[in-house]
Amino acid sequence: MQLRNYMEDLVDSTIEELYGNDDAPCGCEHCRLDVKALALNQLPPKYAVTDKGYAFTKVNELEAQFKTDVTVAVAKAMQHVRTHPRHEC
Repeated sequence: MQLRNYMEDLVDSTIEELYGNDDAPCGCEHCRLDVKALALNQLPPKYAVTDKGYAFTKVNELEAQFKTDVTVAVAKAMQHVRTHPRHEC
């Protein structure tokens, strides 16, 4: 296994969940990467090197506050990108 930031995987899946709503910015790769970068900069990294460490980190996702923090960070990032896009949408 390689060094992985579990938070990246969780942010990716949360972006996919939230992009279906009407408040989402445009769906181009540029805007999605902006959302991901902004959200990840607001969240603590969760690095794992082994499968066991990755599984342990994933168990923490079950905590309601952990999931809420990620959802709030992604939602705020989406709002920022929607109101301040770096290109013409």
